[in-house]
Amino acid sequence: MLPTLPPLNVTMPDANSVLSAALNKMNGLGTGLNPGLDPIATPARSIHQPDTPFSSLMTDAIGTVGKLESEAKSAVDGLMSGTGVDVHQAMIASEKASMGFEMALAVRNKAVQSYQSVMGMQF
Repeated sequence: MLPTLPPLNVTMPDANSVLSAALNKMNGLGTGLNPGLDPIATPARSIHQPDTPFSSLMTDAIGTVGKLESEAKSAVDGLMSGTGVDVHQAMIASEKASMGFEMALAVRNKAVQSYQSVMGMQF
């Protein structure tokens, strides 16, 4: 018979919300346009400017990923030294860091792909 484990109080890492917000900002850049108008023909002054610059969103997201990685490292170190960190806590911290890093890598790859696409355009 297996022992009963206490319920886990797991919250989603802040990196997911920060990176999701960044992706939503990228996807919704054209939402400030007037409905029914062609975005190419719409003057620049009518386009809604985002409140937070994209660079600060990315800086915050990268900082959060770094924080998750340091939390995972300290959890694994605590597990290895036997200072009261459970295996499941170390694994959850490691998975949070891994998912945050994968999301940051996906955003980076999409940004590089977009840059290469723009650079390949002929004017």
